[in-house]
Formats: sequence, structure tokens, C-alpha cells
Amino acid sequence: MTPRMNFFQAAPEGAKAMMAVEASIEQSGIEHGLLELVRLRASQINGCAFCIHMHVNDALKHGENDMRIHLLAGWRDSPLFTVRERAALGWTEVVTRVAKTHAPDEAYAELQSQFSGKEIAYLTLLIGAINLWNRVQIGLRAVHPIGEPAAAAA
Repeated sequence: MTPRMNFFQAAPEGAKAMMAVEASIEQSGIEHGLLELVRLRASQINGCAFCIHMHVNDALKHGENDMRIHLLAGWRDSPLFTVRERAALGWTEVVTRVAKTHAPDEAYAELQSQFSGKEIAYLTLLIGAINLWNRVQIGLRAVHPIGEPAAAAA
């Protein structure tokens, strides 16, 4: 895949604004590990390899368990995720697919049982932000860094 352009170089003020949104989300009080799970799950749904790569690495760097990362797409069927994480992941899925789901009341009620109003606002902002990042990176064909070639690709 050939990148179409570098968003950060082409729109530095836009990138700066997005980074400011990210900084405010990081200061929201929501635990970093949960933020990374949400970013990763939305990126999986959207198929953004660049963002998946970034958020897997960040989650691992901050102590996330690799088995939970492997099972993230199947979180509903795994006992490895907490009730709070499940509420956030459910909200991530319905907001990422909002054209289809229309963010149902049941998902919001689950969210309210685990998060404060401020946390819900920031979690929803995070989901919107990662969906925007996914669209920018997919649309502009961003390619994730390549370390050691995978055995299957060799």
C-alpha cells in the first residue's frame, strides 16, 4: 500500500487540534488502559491497521495483557473483561456503528451504571476522536511502521 499523504505535514494545525482533544481525553480521569481498549476496538471495527498497530503497542507498553488484546474482538464471550470495560466496549461499538445502531437506550443505561456523566462525555468524545483518526488514516492510506518482518510474510 502506498501512502497518499502525511496528514501531520499537510494539515499541521488540524493535527495540533486533534492532539489537543487527545490530551483533554487523557486528563479526563478515565484509566489509560480502558482508553486504549476503546481506541483499539473502534480501530478493529473500522479496519484501520495503522491505528490498530499504534494502540496495541501503546496498550502493551502500559502493561495490558496480550491475551486480552487477542480476545478484544470477542469481549462479550470472554471473562477477562470487567463490567466497566464491557459497558465502555458496548458503547464503543454502538457509537462507532451509529448509522446502524442509533446508540440505543440499553447501551446508554449500561454505560450510566458504570460511568459518571463527565466520564460518559469524555468516553463519547474519545469514540468520536478515534473514529475520526481511523477515517483520516484509512483515507490517506497511512502505513504502520514495520519492524521485523513476520515469518508468514517472509
